[in-house]
Amino acid sequence: MVLEVLGGVGIFLVGMLLLTEGLKTAAGSALRELLKRFTGNRFTAVASGAAVTALVQSSSATTLMTIGFVSAGLLSFQGAVGVIFGANLGTTSTGWIVSTIGLKVRVAEWTMPFIGLGALAWLLFDGRRAAAGMALAGFGLIFVGIGTLQDGMAGLAERIDPGSFGGASLGGRLLLVGVGIVMTVVMQSSSAAMATTLAAVDAGAVTLEEAAALAIGQNVGTTVKAGLAAIGATTAAKRTAVAHVLFNAITGAVAFAALPAFVELSADAADDGDPAVALAAFHTFFNLAGVLLLLPVIGPFSRLVARLVPERGPQLLADLDAAVAEVPDVGLDAARRAAGRIGGALLEAAAGLAEGKPAPHAAEAAAAIEPLTRFVERIEPGDPAARQRYVALLHAVDHLHRLAMLAEHPPAVPAAQAFRRRGPRFAAAARALAGALADPEALRQALPAAEAEAAAYARWREERRRELIERAAERREPNVADALAGELRGLRRWFSRPRPAEEGAPAPPAPRPPLVERLDAMLWMARVLFHGWRLGAHLEAAATGERAAPAPAEPG
Repeated sequence: MVLEVLGGVGIFLVGMLLLTEGLKTAAGSALRELLKRFTGNRFTAVASGAAVTALVQSSSATTLMTIGFVSAGLLSFQGAVGVIFGANLGTTSTGWIVSTIGLKVRVAEWTMPFIGLGALAWLLFDGRRAAAGMALAGFGLIFVGIGTLQDGMAGLAERIDPGSFGGASLGGRLLLVGVGIVMTVVMQSSSAAMATTLAAVDAGAVTLEEAAALAIGQNVGTTVKAGLAAIGATTAAKRTAVAHVLFNAITGAVAFAALPAFVELSADAADDGDPAVALAAFHTFFNLAGVLLLLPVIGPFSRLVARLVPERGPQLLADLDAAVAEVPDVGLDAARRAAGRIGGALLEAAAGLAEGKPAPHAAEAAAAIEPLTRFVERIEPGDPAARQRYVALLHAVDHLHRLAMLAEHPPAVPAAQAFRRRGPRFAAAARALAGALADPEALRQALPAAEAEAAAYARWREERRRELIERAAERREPNVADALAGELRGLRRWFSRPRPAEEGAPAPPAPRPPLVERLDAMLWMARVLFHGWRLGAHLEAAATGERAAPAPAEPG
């Protein structure tokens, strides 16, 4: 009987995993758009969190998507807290499915075709059809697991005395809450723990009040996984985990303090006196009570969490959390946002180098590319649209590497000194694009100007290069090498001349840099603008899923 119960829990867990993963992939960007669109205020945020969680049957998946949206700047943290409230409410839908269908109708037999057809679709197709097959097979396995659990619990009920738990005493209730926490931690799923408790109360192994105490512990225990996942994670992930823990702890404390009242209300809600339905109602009622209690003070609650978890660490990589990469659409958004910040820092450094200023953050931005690359490698895009965004992101990372090389190896003479008109114009163009990279809407508007500047500098460099070389060849020196040597001697004489002793005396005009260094500065400016423009184009494609327009060859 114990082995049968364990087998039922295992089948249920596998079914939940397949259903959740399949629905996440099959729904694709629909879930992403739902959360983005319907989180404008606290009420729609709660509703969208509940709807998405009820659909994918996983509050963890909803939480991961929420973390990614906060990191990507698509959702405020206060809106994310509302989604978390709704996710806790939406996860109670599992109890209703189990109590009203799984335990009342023996559907395990007729769900076998679902498992077979779903497994075939999963193996024979790809993309969303394969994901839909995975979800269908998982749906069938859930009911097979419930049936096995029900049979095992019926046997255990004959050997267990409900009175032995002492659920009527305060100490007994606390013990049951602790058992519920342990069940969720061991099973790594509050839904599986809840399904086990529903089967137990349906079989009479525990009373309704004892099952309610277990449900409170299971609701609190689900935060352990979130807390462990937040260790070493980004600030957004840590804040989300803390909000999750606080909400469940406060809700559990309220439910425990008013346990008899909640149990009586739940028993009245179950018209036929069914204890399993009453337990599902209890699970929903006390989570709803938590939402009603904390939703009016969601602003102070969010600020409290922000104070408890202050912003720390490098901001360039603030979006990159390993857990976020598990949800492809959200991982792509987070990676695109991080790539935009890194590219902006590199272009800002290039603008400073062109003006002869130090660029202390260039090395930090260059070092951030490798963690970004490892994060992107974790993402496994499912549908074609996600794969197209993924390819665009890979191209963007390649251009980040090129920009990093240029920022780490600037020309010997600053561009503004080598070309007094083109150098400042280059710095302005680089800064304009750097400011737009982190914002998809601003980037869309800035790309035409960036493309025009990149093309203009490529043409100017080609025309001016020929002009400079021809002018050097026409001088008295017999060849270009002698002309270069003459320019170097002139530069050396200027640097060795005595300087004015008086303070405030006007400095002599800077000499014109040698030809080779001017050519080097020209090529450097053209390449920086080219790779900055291409980076922006691929980041735009990574946001929209459209293919980036082809580009001419890199200036060389």
